[in-house]
Amino acid sequence: MTIAQALAAAAALGLERLDAQLLLLHALGRAHSERAWLLAHDTNLLAPDAHARYLRLCERRAGGEPLAYLTGRKEFFGLELDVDARVLVPRADTETLVEWALEILGPQATVVDLGTGSGAIALALKKHRPGARVEAVDQSAAALEVAAANARALALDVVFRQASWLAGATPKYNLIVSNPPYVAAADPHLAALSHEPLSALAAGPDGLADIRAIVAQAPAHLAPGGWLLLEHGWDQAEAARGLLAATGFHQVATRRDLAGIERCSGGKWLELG
Repeated sequence: MTIAQALAAAAALGLERLDAQLLLLHALGRAHSERAWLLAHDTNLLAPDAHARYLRLCERRAGGEPLAYLTGRKEFFGLELDVDARVLVPRADTETLVEWALEILGPQATVVDLGTGSGAIALALKKHRPGARVEAVDQSAAALEVAAANARALALDVVFRQASWLAGATPKYNLIVSNPPYVAAADPHLAALSHEPLSALAAGPDGLADIRAIVAQAPAHLAPGGWLLLEHGWDQAEAARGLLAATGFHQVATRRDLAGIERCSGGKWLELG
């Protein structure tokens, strides 16, 4: 089977062309940036073992397994991260949260990323604010293994800690940032995300349980003038702003992602003590 025939077979399984190309490059042991190589060599014959690997990958992708789990890699905010089924696949939408955080973070700031997963947010912040003290927290020891391995591979000095949200935290942070679970437990869309860890997706009957917990805990751990920034669902911005305002946060606002969806909300803590 040629490269062109292999890609046609993937299309027949229902795979998008980009997914099919990236999986074929992975099966061939080539970099994901070499899509042009596939076009230039589309009459090349695949070795039987490469063809078998590719077929298995395509079948898994057609079954709904995320592309990032199949290739083991995901790009986020210019960083190449290792990912697997222990962590949620980083989404481009979350880059909105990082961009907002970088506007706030001073060069020597102290920041904590709650529910760090693969470490995507914490590592992106450390990359762009190398003088900041960045801490990353997750309740899952397995997720922290992935995040710590990414930090080592990228040579980024982030402090990792296992905890539930802000439990056990002692510093007064200049910024608390989080992309917590925010999908309602009964949301039918969860079925399409069955390959990813449920604990990183669902948060109670209305999807706001973890956001409520973080908003309630944050004031005790923020320095005066510190910020709390949260990612949330497409229809949760009003509720998130309400929780922040009711707790005493000021300058409460929401940012939209590239699709125009209200993706993140945050506020500034002005109280002393």
